[in-house]
Parts: sequence; C-alpha cells; structure tokens
Amino acid sequence: MSLATRNGTPSVDAPVNPPTVVRQRRVRPGLLGLAVLLIALGGLGAAFAVTSVRATGSYLAVARPVEVGREISAADLVTVQVAGGQGLRPVPAARLDEVVGKRAAVALLPGTLLTLGQVTDDPLLGPGQQQIALGLKTAQVPARELHPGDKVLLVSTPDNDADADAAAAGTRFAATVIDMVSPANDDKVLYLALLTRDVPAVVALAAQERLAVVLTEAA
Repeated sequence: MSLATRNGTPSVDAPVNPPTVVRQRRVRPGLLGLAVLLIALGGLGAAFAVTSVRATGSYLAVARPVEVGREISAADLVTVQVAGGQGLRPVPAARLDEVVGKRAAVALLPGTLLTLGQVTDDPLLGPGQQQIALGLKTAQVPARELHPGDKVLLVSTPDNDADADAAAAGTRFAATVIDMVSPANDDKVLYLALLTRDVPAVVALAAQERLAVVLTEAA
C-alpha cells in the first residue's frame, strides 16, 4: 500500500499489519467422554430417585410376637412406609381385613414385614382329628406357656385301685396344641387336636384327673 506526500516526495509504502489468527482450542477425546458419562450418570440417578419415590408404599409389619397357629388380630400388625417394597412382596396395608382372622403359618416376629406366605386359612385340626379342652392346674402343665403347634403326649396316671404292673404301663396319646388360655383363677385350659379314636379314653381319664401332659416337641 503506497501513500503520496504533499511536497511531491516519493510515496512511501505503509506497513501492513499481519492478520490475526484465532487459535482453536483442541478438545481432548477423554474429557469429552467423561462429560458424556457424567451426564448419563446424572440421568440414571434422577430416574432411580423418581422410581424409588414411586415405589414407596404402605405395608403391614408385625407389631408383636404371634405364635404358630394363633389367630392374627389387628393389634398384632402395624402400618409402615417402605420404599421398593414390591420386590419383597409384603402385604399392602389396604389388605388388612384380608389378613385379620387368619392364622400364623410360621412364628411372626416384631419388626418384620408380613407376607401372604406367613398366614393361612387351614385349620389346625388334621384329617381324623377332633378338638378337646382339658382343664389343668399350673403344676400339671409342662411349660409356663404352651403354644399352638406344640406336640404333647398325654399319659394316663395310675389308678389307686390298679396293681403295680398296670400302673407302670400308662397309656399314651399323641396330641397337638391348638391354644392355651389362663383364666383368672390361674388354672390352664389346654385345647388339643387329638385323634378321634382317642377322644373317649382321654375324656374319661381327664374326668378322673388321671392325665399328665408331656411336651415332646416345641413349635
């Protein structure tokens, strides 16, 4: 580029500034991959949080111990909030009425979630069995409390008029505990499932107060 002067002196070439070159920043492939990964993880975390919130629900849990075979009452259960309870398959709180009145198929422990597999409609009486009730003194019971499902043996005690050999060969009857209650007078009423063929003999021995109860297997 030439410039002319006023006094006729030769033109002088003016200096030309070199063009400015903008240097482009190089993006490292590793950083780009890390950014994509962080975005993906953030999306997964948000999705998990939303899913967890949606999975939270009200379910039934055991509030106090319930023995095997005992009828379940509303007081035995409590409602709890659980996230992700579908995988555990607990009983929803809305189904409380379906559970109350059923029997515990297993021993229910406080603080555990209740499942349908832990309750049953099946009666404690098996095929060919009948239920009897025995009124007993505390000293006649082999444990402070007998529980539904316990196996007991009813043994006939000696008759005062029987000879020694007959007294030694006491008759035995296998039975299963259905329930036991303690009236106000501290006596015990023991409800048992007994084979139908043994019922007449056991009733007769009970009337004579000639029965001893032996615990053979705890539920």
